[in-house]
Amino acid sequence: MIQNNRNVINSIRDFILKKVPTFQGILTWTLISSIIALCVGASSALFLASLHWATDFREAHKIIILALPVVGLLIGIFFYWWGKDIEAGNNLIIDNIHKPKKIIPFKMAPFILIGTVLTHLFGGSAGREGTAIQMGGAIADQFTRFFKLSKRNRQIILIAGMSAGFGSVFGTPLAGAIFGLEVYRIGKLKYDAIFAAFVSAVLADFVTTSLGIHHTHYVIELVPDMNLMHLLISIVAGICFGIAATSFSKLTHQINAWGKQLIKLPYLRPVIGGIIVVGAVYLLGTHRYIGLGVPTIVESFSVQQPGYDFALKILLTAITLGMGFKGGEVTPLFFIGATLGSALSFVLPLPVGLLAGMGFVAVFAGASNTPLASSIMAIELFGVECGAYVAIACVVSYLISGHSGIYGSQVIGEPKIFSKLKDTGKRLKEL
Repeated sequence: MIQNNRNVINSIRDFILKKVPTFQGILTWTLISSIIALCVGASSALFLASLHWATDFREAHKIIILALPVVGLLIGIFFYWWGKDIEAGNNLIIDNIHKPKKIIPFKMAPFILIGTVLTHLFGGSAGREGTAIQMGGAIADQFTRFFKLSKRNRQIILIAGMSAGFGSVFGTPLAGAIFGLEVYRIGKLKYDAIFAAFVSAVLADFVTTSLGIHHTHYVIELVPDMNLMHLLISIVAGICFGIAATSFSKLTHQINAWGKQLIKLPYLRPVIGGIIVVGAVYLLGTHRYIGLGVPTIVESFSVQQPGYDFALKILLTAITLGMGFKGGEVTPLFFIGATLGSALSFVLPLPVGLLAGMGFVAVFAGASNTPLASSIMAIELFGVECGAYVAIACVVSYLISGHSGIYGSQVIGEPKIFSKLKDTGKRLKEL
C-alpha cells in the first residue's frame, strides 16, 4: 500500500516537473497578451468612436465630400514623405510573420488611424479591419524588444496583435483569434500561437466594450432546417459569393496597378481617385455607397436589395483603396455580401435574412481566404442556428475565389485543390 502511494506521488511529481515549462509559458503569455489586449482594445475604442463621429458629421454635412480629392492629396503627401516604410500596411505585418525583420514602426498605428478617419469623414468607401489589424500589429510589435523575444515568439506576438485588433473592432473575439491564426498562410493554422491569439482577442474585446463601445446588432429572423435542397442552394449561393469576392480582390489590385502605371507621383493617385468617387456619388445621386454603409447592411437582413448594390460598392471601394486612400476592406465586403445575398433571395428559395447573413461572411471568407474565422464570426454575430448554412457558403466561396485575395503577402500553406479520385483510391488501398 505504501509502495503504491509512493508510486502515485512520484508520478504526480514527474508530471508536474514535465509541465513546468508549459505552466511558465501560460503565465508568460497571459501577461504579454493582457498588456497587448489593454493597449489594442483601448486603441480600437478610440478608433471606433472616431469613425462614429466622422460618419455622423459627414451625414450631417454631406457637402464636405467635395473635399475628398484634397484630403486624398494630403494623405498621399503625408505617407509619401513620412510613411514609406509603413505603406505596405497589412502586408507588412504578414510579411514579418513569415520572415521577421526589423520592428514595425509604432507610427503605423496613429498614421493609419488618422488616414482612415479622414477617408471616412470626407466620403471614401473603405472599412475598418485593415486599420485595426495594423494598429494591433504595430502596437504589439513594440513589446518584442521589451520582452527580448525570439523570432518565433515575435511571430506569435504579431498574430496576437492582429487577433486583438480584429476581435475588438468587430466585437467577435473568437473569430478574431482564428483570423490571426488563419490569415497569414492559406490552408494552414499556426497552433503555437493559439493561446496568445485567444487571450489577446477576448481581453481586447472586453476592454473595448468596457470603454462604452457598442457594436452593430444583426438579426436573422428565420433559419429553416437543413435538408438536401437547402444544402444545394447554399452551395450555389457560395459560388456566387466566391465570384464576388475574387472580383473585388482582382479589381482592387488592378486599379492599384493602373494607378501606379498612369500616375507616377504616388500622392496624386488619391486625388484622381477622390475625383472619381465624388463624381460617381453625384452621378448616382446617393451617398449609399460611401463610408462603411452599415445602415444598408442592416437593411439587407429584412428588405430585398436591388441587384446592382453590391456591384457599385465593389467599384467604389476598389477605386478608393486601389488609388491610395486608407482603411480596410472587410466592412465593404460585408456590404457587398449582404446586399448580394439579399438580392439572391429573389431567385434562391431561402429567407432574405439568412442569405444576407451568408453573403455577409462568405464574401469576406473568399476575399481574405479565412473560411474558419468567417464561419465563427457568423455564429458570434447571428447565432449558432445559421451555422451549417454559413459554413457551407464560406467554404465554397473560399474554394471558388482561388489563391488570390485582398492580402498579397499571404502564402499557400495548403493548395485549394481536391485530390484526384484515383490518387485517393490508391491511398485507401494502402491503408
